[in-house]
Amino acid sequence: MTGSEPEQASAISRIDTSRPHPARVYDWWLGGKDNYPVDEELARRILAVDGTVLRGARANRRFMQRAVRAAAEAGIRQFLDIGTGIPTEPNLHQVAQGVAPEAKVVYADNDPIVLRHAEALLHGSAEGSTVYVHADVRDIDTLLHRAADTLDLARPVALSLVALTHYLGDDPAGDDVYGLLGKYVAALAPGSWLILSQVTPDLNPESIEKAAENFRRSGTPFHPRPLAGFARFFEGLEILGPGVIPVSGWRPEPQDVAVQAEGIVPVYAGVARKP
Repeated sequence: MTGSEPEQASAISRIDTSRPHPARVYDWWLGGKDNYPVDEELARRILAVDGTVLRGARANRRFMQRAVRAAAEAGIRQFLDIGTGIPTEPNLHQVAQGVAPEAKVVYADNDPIVLRHAEALLHGSAEGSTVYVHADVRDIDTLLHRAADTLDLARPVALSLVALTHYLGDDPAGDDVYGLLGKYVAALAPGSWLILSQVTPDLNPESIEKAAENFRRSGTPFHPRPLAGFARFFEGLEILGPGVIPVSGWRPEPQDVAVQAEGIVPVYAGVARKP
């Protein structure tokens, strides 16, 4: 399910190729082809000032896979992934349904190019459900209402916002990312999981500030956060081991150890459970 055909057509017609979009910049870093010259230009400018971004993009994807697998192995059978981005295999539903074929997965993103590729996300297991909704993370009521067509929000859900919160500010008069995350968590049933990663200035401050400035000049807000600011997202939740740490160190597998050996990745990651 991806919404009505007129809605899809309208959204796709609104693809703006005059300004870079984070999902498409990220796609370029991952070696994808679903980006435009304006996205490649910004991606290259940031890469020139922060040589960690390619490792960071790969490390984020690997973290998502490990965290989702951990949630599925712990019995979670419902997943809501906000800020999905352009499909890059293995996608979240492939990981979750690889453990539990009956798992239900809802993807949500506001970039029309992701909607255009939504069909690539919908080939899940026969036993489970895999759907895409076109919605903005800031529009909580709409997003959750559409997600509830597939997910039972009275039962545990793993909510994934990987590499998304650094695009949201913390001004109560603006995005208010802490209030936003708090409302999502409040809507989830006890036993639900929260899966997050976030760029930090702690590990490579000079390069991260230059990267952030490039994003801002392009019209994309960017908010790296220190450890205390990231850990704040998990207040009131049970943080799961090994805690809030650099992304490649969260329950690493051999491939992640190899990434760590390449150098720092200035991204924090954490997973928590709602009591």
